[in-house]
Amino acid sequence: MSGATRRSHHPVTTALTAVTLAAAATLAVQTAHAVPARAAGCTGYVGLTFDDGPSGNTPNLLNALKQNGLRATMFNEGQYAAANPAQVRAQVAAGMWVGNHSYTHPHLTTLSQAQIDSEISRTQQAISAAGGGTPQLFRPPYGETNSTVRTVEAKYGLTQIIWDVDSQDWNGASTDAIVAAAGRLTNGQVILMHDWPANTVAAIPRIAQGLAARGLCAGRISPQTGRAVAP
Repeated sequence: MSGATRRSHHPVTTALTAVTLAAAATLAVQTAHAVPARAAGCTGYVGLTFDDGPSGNTPNLLNALKQNGLRATMFNEGQYAAANPAQVRAQVAAGMWVGNHSYTHPHLTTLSQAQIDSEISRTQQAISAAGGGTPQLFRPPYGETNSTVRTVEAKYGLTQIIWDVDSQDWNGASTDAIVAAAGRLTNGQVILMHDWPANTVAAIPRIAQGLAARGLCAGRISPQTGRAVAP
């Protein structure tokens, strides 16, 4: 009886082993193909940037970005980071990167080196205190810069980031115009957008679709090169 019992279990054991091995093989194949398949979908990377936050519109912007699988760099003003620390934390929690956009958004090239230093250093502190980490990227307000600004940036280990494409969302650009601007981006390039315009939030789904159709993905901005690269 014991021999019969042992023999009756052999086919079941063999079948279970076969199923287990087959499942393991399938999983191995899926795992092997998963990463290359995702990587192959990105033939290049672009840098989506949003200036002047955080604001009351930040939750809407973050929701639109998350829903469309996009990551971006948020160039925050120090005064707003200090006033809205929860939104800085929300930016990071949503997978965004946080950069320095000065404290009060002045024309830096009209200021003394000490004043420029204050604008940049206070923003570094405000963003860090709010939970945004220590920024590595700096965008001068209005894109205005000179040797003094660059000297202060270097003191704080910041890489200056201007932009390749201006969405003109700050100037009342329509949603269609913002989408069209994003359509001009090529690999490695950076687009200027802002935290507060409703038209910009409305453009996000179509920007995502347009990038995907061209094989471009939203990347981070490299502190080494100032260009968009894989996250």
